[in-house]
Amino acid sequence: MNNFLEHVPVLLDEILENLRKFKITDGVIIDATFGLGGYSNAILENTNCEVYGFDRDPEVLKYANRLKEKYKKRFNFFQKRFSEIDHMLSKQNYSKKKIKGMIFDLGVSNLQLTKKSRGFSFKLDGPLDMRMSKKGIKALDIINNYSAEKLADIIYKFGDEVFSRRVARHIVKSREINPITSTLELAEIIRKAIPGKKKKIDKATKTFQAIRMFINNEIYELNKGLIVSEKFLSHEGILCVVSFHSKEDKIVKDFLNVCQGKSKSFISKFLPPIQSSNKSFEIITKKPILPSNEEIEINYKARSAKLRIAKRTEFSSVFNREAAA
Repeated sequence: MNNFLEHVPVLLDEILENLRKFKITDGVIIDATFGLGGYSNAILENTNCEVYGFDRDPEVLKYANRLKEKYKKRFNFFQKRFSEIDHMLSKQNYSKKKIKGMIFDLGVSNLQLTKKSRGFSFKLDGPLDMRMSKKGIKALDIINNYSAEKLADIIYKFGDEVFSRRVARHIVKSREINPITSTLELAEIIRKAIPGKKKKIDKATKTFQAIRMFINNEIYELNKGLIVSEKFLSHEGILCVVSFHSKEDKIVKDFLNVCQGKSKSFISKFLPPIQSSNKSFEIITKKPILPSNEEIEINYKARSAKLRIAKRTEFSSVFNREAAA
């Protein structure tokens, strides 16, 4: 990987290794989380595949344009969410091309984390924003207007924060004095709310994660993205998903178990229970692939990453078209 985009994504070598292993050398690969373009650039450099990049963040367009300039017709970019991939591939006969791979990196991109004006990081002083698409409700609105009960529900549901009620009460108490407007201010309120000494992982981590996931509807989008992968991947195409916390990893694991026939139903708020004898995916990674110690030393963000890989079989989809639409 060269420094074309000055960014090396998590578990890149392992993904490239599996593309080689399953002889994915042509056709189309979908990079569903384009970000700074690390996966897309590496795939274009190491294979003869075309790449379709998807990302809802408008700020990634300049990075996509660099790849378009370098690789011409081999690269296309769509500023769309996971749930819009189905429509885009169905449009203009994109779906007629053989889609040999789909890659999802479910982490927050460096572009979002390192730019304080985006409001994603509790380490940088910025406005309470956290919107990946720069559209819709901001973290500012949620933090300053939602009831303590609703805040606690979000923080627990999406962040697994056991002190969610304490955090929510402290937020409400603080905003009664003055509106909470900055990331550092919110982070400090959270840290004071959670008892105990300073922890290895910052006390603000889970709450920031929860607010971000709620604002960007990330669980819904993940469910839709997985369904789209099963619908469009061609026979022997591979699905690669890099997740960063247990909630996302469980969704991916449960989905693949259903698609391999190991589980009778995929229980999701957004999808109907499924019962099928079809085995639309073969699970390649019986246990998720974890980053090496060397990668973690280079990129600390990689420490919690898990990569799951599955191969599309010849069986038809176990999900109906309405579930994917």
